[in-house]
Amino acid sequence: MKLPDQKTATPRLRVSRLPFLGLGILSLLAGLWGGLIRLPLNLPVPADHANWITFHGPLMICGFLGTVIGLERAVGLQAAWTYAAPLLTGAGALIFILGFLGPGGPALFALGSAAFLAVTFRVVQLQRALFTVTMSLGAAAWLTGNILWLAGQPVNRVVLWWAAFLVLTILGERLDLSRFQRQVRWAPPLLIASLAVFLGGIILSVFAQTAGERATGFGILALSLWLGRFDIARRTVRQTGLPRFMAICLLAGYVWLGVAGLLLLRFAPLAFGPGYAAALHSLFLGFVFSMIFGHAPVIFPAVLNLPVAFRNRFYLHAGLLHFSLLLRVLADLSGWGEGRQLGGLLNAAAILLFLANTVTSLNRRSGRGPTCLP
Repeated sequence: MKLPDQKTATPRLRVSRLPFLGLGILSLLAGLWGGLIRLPLNLPVPADHANWITFHGPLMICGFLGTVIGLERAVGLQAAWTYAAPLLTGAGALIFILGFLGPGGPALFALGSAAFLAVTFRVVQLQRALFTVTMSLGAAAWLTGNILWLAGQPVNRVVLWWAAFLVLTILGERLDLSRFQRQVRWAPPLLIASLAVFLGGIILSVFAQTAGERATGFGILALSLWLGRFDIARRTVRQTGLPRFMAICLLAGYVWLGVAGLLLLRFAPLAFGPGYAAALHSLFLGFVFSMIFGHAPVIFPAVLNLPVAFRNRFYLHAGLLHFSLLLRVLADLSGWGEGRQLGGLLNAAAILLFLANTVTSLNRRSGRGPTCLP
């Protein structure tokens, strides 16, 4: 029997992974809708769905990001048990989306993050390296935050644990790629020192909120400077097509990570208000979503088995994200309500444009990786 040519074979969509991805996207959309109402914008809320507003942050972080990251790791390990993590977090998000109250949602998030921690332990067993340990520490931070939330701690006291999950996961992925370039001798000690300040600050914040959050902010700032100096994106930004787009997204994200650190230093202790919103949106939108925008052309092919054709229009959703976030942060800090509403609305538009651009760039005609098209 003649096998099809690998270059011309039509890629097959991994349909079994769509429900997990669908739960993540549904969490994203519900979280976005709730966030727009919190601006506030006069948008309708379905009956018994006030959870979209109250739990806007958990839906975005645990429901969307946690589920998608868990799915990505499960795909990489190719073991059935690893899919428990995105299944549990997706189910927890669904409880909130459907309007149910009680501990069910937080409990499922905690169980899902525990399953994800087990996945990262397995990765460390397979490859003991700084980047795998870093990602496992991020998973442990996520589980800790979810346990504290389940125990009754308010979101503003656990959000830094969730932030550590995302920061360390992204940092681990970047460290994985940095193995392919020559490193400066003093880069690893600086990284370990920055990580120690960052994680030590988060732990300290449980007992001394202001001092701990300021130490965390200093650690975030140090990590942003380290990434901006030593990440391989400094080299790939000189290339063309997809490598340049990814590098621009990464470098812009590191700037926002540094801004988040500075804002945390300025506005600690975190309490709900303009400073709180500016710091968290700088981190979760400016840093995390910039990473998502940059890595999506690589992540989607791995998860769905469909390559993404890079197109120059990707710069539209990336540019809109950073412009709208700058507007929103400046409006938060200056008390300009209309600017805050416009910035928030454009934030959501940037994310929706990203989804549209990515889905319409999925390429079913070739089994090769991401390509560069005009």
